[in-house]
Amino acid sequence: MTDPFRTNRLGEETSPYLLQHKNNPVHWQPWGQDVLDYAKTQDKPILLSIGYAACHWCHVMEHESFENPEIADLMNEHFVNIKVDREERPDVDSIYMNALSILGQQGGWPLTMFLQPDGKPFWGGTYFPPEPNFGRPAFRDVLKRVSDVYKTDKNTISNNVTGLTDRLNQIAESPAPGLLQPKAEVYVADAAIKSSDKHHGGMSGAPKFPQPYVYELVWRAYIRTGDNLYRNCVTRTLDHLALGGIYDHIGGGFSRYTVDEAWLVPHFEKMLYDNAQLLSLYTHVWQDVRDPLYVARVRDTVGWVLREMVTETGAFAASQDADSEGEEGKYYVWTADELSKLLGDDYPFFAEVYDVRPGGNWEGKTILNRLQSHPKGVSPRGVDRLEHCHRILFEVREKRVKPGWDDKVLADWNGLMIAALAEAGAVFREESWITAAKRAFDAIVSTHSDLDDPRRLLHSSRNAVAHHTGLLDDYANMANAAIALHDVTGHEAYLDKARQWMDVLDAHYLNSERNGYYLTADDAEALIARTRHAVDNAVPAGNAMAAHALATLYHLTGDKRYFDSATATIVAFAGDYTRMGTAFSTLLKAFEMLNRSVDIVIVGTRGEEKTDALLDLVRDICLPNHTLQVIAPGATLPEGHPAAGKTTVTDGPTAFVCVENHCSLPLTDLETFITVLAAARSTGSVVPPETA
Repeated sequence: MTDPFRTNRLGEETSPYLLQHKNNPVHWQPWGQDVLDYAKTQDKPILLSIGYAACHWCHVMEHESFENPEIADLMNEHFVNIKVDREERPDVDSIYMNALSILGQQGGWPLTMFLQPDGKPFWGGTYFPPEPNFGRPAFRDVLKRVSDVYKTDKNTISNNVTGLTDRLNQIAESPAPGLLQPKAEVYVADAAIKSSDKHHGGMSGAPKFPQPYVYELVWRAYIRTGDNLYRNCVTRTLDHLALGGIYDHIGGGFSRYTVDEAWLVPHFEKMLYDNAQLLSLYTHVWQDVRDPLYVARVRDTVGWVLREMVTETGAFAASQDADSEGEEGKYYVWTADELSKLLGDDYPFFAEVYDVRPGGNWEGKTILNRLQSHPKGVSPRGVDRLEHCHRILFEVREKRVKPGWDDKVLADWNGLMIAALAEAGAVFREESWITAAKRAFDAIVSTHSDLDDPRRLLHSSRNAVAHHTGLLDDYANMANAAIALHDVTGHEAYLDKARQWMDVLDAHYLNSERNGYYLTADDAEALIARTRHAVDNAVPAGNAMAAHALATLYHLTGDKRYFDSATATIVAFAGDYTRMGTAFSTLLKAFEMLNRSVDIVIVGTRGEEKTDALLDLVRDICLPNHTLQVIAPGATLPEGHPAAGKTTVTDGPTAFVCVENHCSLPLTDLETFITVLAAARSTGSVVPPETA
């Protein structure tokens, strides 16, 4: 009988990333206790390889090493080999990425870690070439050396394991509690300004990541202070993102990052989470600056999401790959000759606008960009010509072999996109976007609810089959999505769902001694450490998003237990904010929501002209810390809400604006209402300056 651990078992998995490796000659195993137990019986170290479907360097290492029979034989002879999809198992990934950091190495994927059979790490790295290159040793030499040390020098292995494991447990329990100062957000926004690229936007240097949560924080500093230094930092970044090669000018959507400082050359993968955060940021900034470039990017990116990223259930897929036909960026780039033939007489104009020239701007090809030609310099007639060219190129590109599609559905990333779509749909009066957000929300609730306990979420699904116990980020992001849909639709069921999910976090994820939430549940698979942090990475931190949901629920319901929980969560990590700086951007957003929310209540009926006119004014002003409730005449708010007991003063709808438990007089006039909203935003007072 064939030993199942001496074969490649990834063909039994559903993850597109794992399935990419099912034909490797490596005896890959999915993560599981049975594999760890097998490694113990063989007394073999574990080679753990972690990546994701859209990862370019993961593909490179696969082609160079994992498809190489000689290297595969070394791996199979000396190691038990485990392959993990980091998006499917971020709990596993976070532990071993922390271990790599402790070793003093820069993180990234593919992550290559060497473990004892019990799962405890002793050494690792990221990408290794098959031959010495890039200042890195050859992978085959690494395999031989690690195997030799494991067999002959157990003391070194044991010492490394002890040091790494102790440090991992310290990290899990080390967040420093403390109190945030009243202007903590401005302090961190100032730090972001100092680190920013004054010419290209974003953070200085390369590679360059958009980091939308940082610029959301800087934008909030602008709203709070009115200082154009903050405004210009954000708009400079958004302008260059919108014009650079990081943006897909033909099909919409943003790539994950660029390798250069000018936003020109991306690794072409498109991630759901980046596009969700950028949609939200562009929407907020557009509410103030009304730049047509921003609304164009929002519309085209939503177009890409709804065209390319919707799965059969209505939820959103995880990513699109960087590679097609084994070549990075092949789907997206063009040659000058190709464009000239396709566009004819329009080619010279298009080439000038989009940086097209013989020899290209990247490896002999052209990455379309408008960094040298701002769209404000194009006449209305020129805009029509460009749209005509776009249609031609889009149709041609659709016939190319498309990049790989990771149609895995992740609850946490869907929560980010649902919230962004719902808000953008309301701001831009696009009901179809709101419908798509509601459909995705229903799909997550339907597919990702645990059959044994429908209150519980599962993290990942594919083809409508969900698995893996839900993580903190799933509950926090989906709770914020539910709150966003409640804001837009007024349906109480969304609020009920958000409250239910936060109750689950308190029951299964809370650190009852130090506060804050663990990434994993108390009844989930036991790993060698239990992660707990509030640091933003590629996505906003789960604890920060949980604190934001709790703060919002407090302002919507007046229930003080949400205030206490939000405060405790923020305090659990706040002692590190001066050291962590912009990595605490989302936690500071939660702090601001808790302490400076603008709570808007409209007593009226949605769908009636005068009520909708008041709602339109709310959508037209950037109030990122607002809550909104529309209640029918005669209905009541919870007793703890600052507007409880207030009612209409005329036959028409009446609005109240509340800040820090102080509410405005009843507002029925549109002009007065917008004046009070502006005052609440700029001064934190519900009394217009001219009447104060």
